[in-house]
Amino acid sequence: MRMLSVDTPEVTARSEQRAAAIDTEFLQLAEWIRKGLAPISAALGEFLLPKLETGHAGTLHFTQGKAASAFAKENIAARLARPNGRQREIFIRVADSPFDGANRLLAYVAPDYTEQERREIPKRLRPTFNLDLVVAGQAATFVIYPSVPGAEDLALLIDAAAAARTGGLGIWSTPETLIAYEYRALEDLYQITRKKVSNEPLDVGERSWRERYCADMRNRVLHGPEDYFGIEPEYRLWIWPQDLRDAVSRLNLTPAPELAAGV
Repeated sequence: MRMLSVDTPEVTARSEQRAAAIDTEFLQLAEWIRKGLAPISAALGEFLLPKLETGHAGTLHFTQGKAASAFAKENIAARLARPNGRQREIFIRVADSPFDGANRLLAYVAPDYTEQERREIPKRLRPTFNLDLVVAGQAATFVIYPSVPGAEDLALLIDAAAAARTGGLGIWSTPETLIAYEYRALEDLYQITRKKVSNEPLDVGERSWRERYCADMRNRVLHGPEDYFGIEPEYRLWIWPQDLRDAVSRLNLTPAPELAAGV
């Protein structure tokens, strides 16, 4: 299962040794970017280079992923516990499209409150586990159209994310953090660039490492896949290419000048 609207650091490295190897791979990717060998825009490359060139980008991300996982387990156990020693059931609400490309269930997850509790306890005091991760700075927001939270829930999510980021909580304690969706994209970019440099045939498009467009929730301006970084993380609304026409129409999005000009 994957929690909707949030993105926790990856633990796919599985070991400190593999994380250290990713440190080296990301340093190599940084060198390729500086030499103009990687298929990435100059502006996005400049934004990501300080994070790649630390020499510990993979290790940092793996460490953050383990911390997020530990927090999630402890938080779920604590919030499901009742004073009488019994555990609450878990409430799951799935997305309109319930599965992602890896066949994982997409859902909001929370303790199951009684009808009376839902009437008496304000929503902000009975958050989902998804929101708890954001509040603690253990996850970034990752809202993907059309699975957008309702107005009240979205406001809670944005406010919590902004507070965690500006307060330097969790993953936001260091400017070197790669948000999980950046980390995954850079892993793909490394493999694509490695093949290009080695003159190996590509089995995917060289720009396939980034496909989602990004809209700024504050002003409804739509940006290209490599121009998201100018939007503060909590205000990013991600849109797959196949959903772009519908999103532009339904949300009344306006293309950024660079996107409209095809730059």
